[in-house]
Formats: sequence, structure tokens, C-alpha cells
Amino acid sequence: MTTYTSREQVPTQEKWNLDDIYSDLALWENDYKQVEEMTSDLKAFDGKIQDGASLFQFLKKKEELSYKFNHLYAYSMLKVDEDTRVTESQSYLERMKSLGIKVSSSTSFFMPYLLSLEEKELKAFISEEKGLSYFEEDLYESFRYKPHVLSKEKEELISQLGEAFSAPSTIYGMINNADIKFGEVTQEDGTKVELTRGLYSKLIEDENREKRKEAYKAYYEPYIQLKNTIASTLSNSIKNNVTMSKLRNYPSALEKSLFGDNVPKEVYDNLIMSTKQHIAPMHRYNQMRREKLNLDELRAYDMSVPIVSGVKMDITYEEAYETMLKALAPLGSDYIETLKLFKDSRYIDVRETKGKRSGAYNLGIYGVHPYILLNHQDDLDSMFTLVHECGHGVHSKLSAEHQPQISARYSIFVAEVASTVNEVLLINYLLEHETKPDIRKHLLNHFIDQFKGTFFTQVMFAEFEKKTHEMAEQGTPLTVDVFNSTYEQLFREYNGEELIFDEEVKYGWSRIPHFYRPFYVYKYATGYASAIHIASNLLSGDEKILESYLQFLQSGSSDYPLELLKKTGVDLTNSEPIESAMKKFSELVDEFASL
Repeated sequence: MTTYTSREQVPTQEKWNLDDIYSDLALWENDYKQVEEMTSDLKAFDGKIQDGASLFQFLKKKEELSYKFNHLYAYSMLKVDEDTRVTESQSYLERMKSLGIKVSSSTSFFMPYLLSLEEKELKAFISEEKGLSYFEEDLYESFRYKPHVLSKEKEELISQLGEAFSAPSTIYGMINNADIKFGEVTQEDGTKVELTRGLYSKLIEDENREKRKEAYKAYYEPYIQLKNTIASTLSNSIKNNVTMSKLRNYPSALEKSLFGDNVPKEVYDNLIMSTKQHIAPMHRYNQMRREKLNLDELRAYDMSVPIVSGVKMDITYEEAYETMLKALAPLGSDYIETLKLFKDSRYIDVRETKGKRSGAYNLGIYGVHPYILLNHQDDLDSMFTLVHECGHGVHSKLSAEHQPQISARYSIFVAEVASTVNEVLLINYLLEHETKPDIRKHLLNHFIDQFKGTFFTQVMFAEFEKKTHEMAEQGTPLTVDVFNSTYEQLFREYNGEELIFDEEVKYGWSRIPHFYRPFYVYKYATGYASAIHIASNLLSGDEKILESYLQFLQSGSSDYPLELLKKTGVDLTNSEPIESAMKKFSELVDEFASL
């Protein structure tokens, strides 16, 4: 595996090209000044919107500001994520956060004003100003929020508190990406080296159990040391979310989070209930894992090692990319050409380097193109991550090309469908083209583990979020012990009695960044269930299915997520898609057992 000690060593072709946003900082500074001036212009509309023409001018300028602001913020964020230790990059991002508060404050008057209108007044404005037809659907959508928008004064005050409310997430991000120091692990020559996330992802899959155990202990070491600090940040994040939901008159924090996508609470509850009703194959798989590994007892550091021994799949980035292009052929030639462009035009930042943000993501920028962050490790997991993030990337690109700015940004709810369809197509391709029995078993094992991580684990996280938010709503103090006991109980329920618990297990909550983006993770699970259905249909070669799916990718936020999914044949308002996914998982476990 190729490793780099600094970003400068990484080949240019494997680093994203931020010049596509701003070719020099003078252009960034110029846009920054323009946005500052535009915030004053927007503020001047307060109390002055009295007809269709003035309403149109406000909305037009607001969208122009949003376009520039998003470019400024994206550039700053991407620069920080290249190396979170660089203070100059951090300063630009801090400036953007402050500017964001000014922008929010300058427009905080608008929603209370808009919702003070009678619907007939808004209709009159739209009929007298043709330009408002572009904003019409959005304006009427805003009326859904009428019970949850406060007075102009209160809205302005809330906008001023934006930075304070986001502080727990910011603090955790700095702890988790810039400051955290993992314990040491032993190299082959007996010397000690500090663990990194990339190295951990390798060692936790090592066939040597002692290496797995050592890496597991070293990985959790700083989280346990910082347990009180992290518990404080998470507790405050949850309480902030609960407070905001109360301020805005939502029945609960969960329902506040679901409101924007117009998703009924029953979809969330049904996901948890249906999964737990069909959890038996998951427990059976863990029992099989212990037996196949020939262990007297199964522990957390035994959960990631492939249970087909002797199989190592070293996959370079080049090989991974070529495989992806072949595996996603059912999505059509235009889709494949778009993926080639991603690589050739440097949309992707590939390698792990010191200080770089961990994990992977896609960031779509309207008017530019998507940017994808990876920490590629030349293995099977990294190939799946590449395919996953490119799914997001193509979704962003197609939505931006086929939708106006106002509806180009798709909901997170549907985002995970695009990425997971790609993963399912990849595993099907790999299984179809592999003839060696051991590698086929290894791939099937990987598919099951992927299913577990993307579906079962995310449902467990979703229930953890639901329980902890409900505790906060009831006034229960959220301490280390409360987080530990809640997480440990759920871990047992989802993984079964087969697992023997080490001390570290109950601290699993402390290392999950998604918990600072409340009620997000359940969308991985609904997305995965939806993707299983869509991918199966795509593999049948039906041109109508492909056409409907590509239209889905081009739709942005032109309709509510559940409605967009219905057009692909997936209806999450009933339990059928979840039960279908559970049936597929059970079949995978049966097939693996038969091998």
C-alpha cells in the first residue's frame, strides 16, 4: 500500500483541484466583500416588501447571495479538510461562520413577514410579478412552517445564537480530527508506532487476533480518556436540539427533524420495529462468525475480520476505479462517462495524510461540480467507499444540471439511495465475475458485513438517538453512565447474546460524529432498503427502470423524498421495503452458511 507522510508527496492527479472554485484568494476576498455588502442590501428590505416587484427583488438577491456564499464556504471547508492543523485555513472557515451569522440575521425577518401574509395576498403578488413564478412552489412550501416560525425579534435572536448552538459539533470535530492521539500498536519488527484511523481499518481486519485486540484497545484509549469531555459535547448537542424543537413548537426533536422532508414519524418508528422483529438472522450470523473463527467467545474486535481465512484483496486506486466503471455499466454510458470525468478533472482527493479530515464525503457545489474526499487504503473497503461517494457525486452533478438552483440540492433522505445502489451493483458484479471459491465466500461475507454496517448498525444508532433525545425531553441528565448504559443495552439487542463485552464496547457512542447531526443516520438504513429494491430491478436490464432511476437522480428536491422514491417503485410508508431487505439479508446468511 502506498503511504504518504505529507500532502506534498501525493501526486497532483490524486488531489482535488480547488482552483475550479477560486483560482486565487483575491477572488475569494472579492466575493466575501460582495456577500457582506449584499447582507446589508437584504437587511434593507425589512419592512419594505409591499408588492410582487419588491418581493421578487428580495428573493432574487437572496439567491444570488446564497450562490456566492456557498462557493466561499465550500472552498474554506475543503481547504481545512485537506489539513485540519493549518491555522490559516481555519481562520477562513471561522470568517465564513461569522459571515453566516450575519447572513442569517439579515434575512431572519423574512419568514415571519411571509407567514404574516394571507394566502390571497401572496397569490396577488405572484400574479402581478411574472418573476415570482420561479419561487412560487418554495413560497407556498413555506406556509407549512407557519406554526413553527417565531416573531421577527425572536427569529433574529435565534440567528445570533447560531454559532453557540453549533459549538458542540465544532468542538467534537476538532477533538476527533485534529487533537485526538491514539495509543500505540506493535509493528512486525517489534517497534511501537502510533495508531492512525487508516492503520486501524487494516489491523481490525487482521487474522492475528492479538493484533486486532491491540488495535482495538489503542483506538478506544483516547475516547475513554476524554469520556467526560465528549459526553459533555454530545449532551449539549442533544439539549440544544431539544431546546430548538421546543422553541419552534414541534412535538419532539425527532418530529422537528422529520418535518422538512415531510416524513411521518411512523416511518422512523416502523424502521426500528420491523428491523428488531427480523433481527434473528443477525444473531445467527454472529453465532456463525464465532464458529467459523474457531473462538470460544466472540468479542467486539472479532466483528470486522473476514471469516473466510487466507483471503487478502489488495486493490490499488487505479484498479478500484476501473472495476467501478465496469460494475456500474447497468446505469448507462452517460453515467460512466461522468465518472471518468470525476477522475480526469480532479474532483477527488484520494490519499490519507497527516491532519487530513478522516472518513469520506461528497460535496456538491452548484455552478462548479462535486468534490469528493477519500482516505483510500488500497483495499476492498476503500473500493466500496469510492463507489459510494461517486454515487453521491453523480447525484449532485445530475441534479445541478437538470434543476435550477432553487431545487438542485437534494434531501439527505434520498442521498443514501444513490450511493448504496452503486454499492449493491458493485458487490453483484464482483460475485458474478469471481470464480475462485474462497474469494466468492470472502465477497459474500463482505456483503453481509456491509449490510450489517449500513443497515443494522445505523438502525441501532437511530434508536440510540431517539432514546437519548427522549431522555433529554424528559429532563434526564445525559451523563457518561447514561450514554454507556443506553449504548450497551442496544448493542446487546442488535448483536445478540453471542458477544462477550469488553469495557470499550459501551463507549461506542463517543466516536460517532453523526450523532452531532441529529436523526441523520436512519436515512442510511431507509436508503439501503430502497437501494436493494432499485438495484435488483436495474440488474434485470429493464430500460424503463433505468430511465425512472436516472430521472430520480436528476430530480434534486423537486418533490418530497417519499414521493420521489415512489416513482422508482419504493414506498417507505409501509413496511414492505424494510421486510424485503430483511428477507434479502436472511437469504445471504443462508447462502453463506451453505458454503
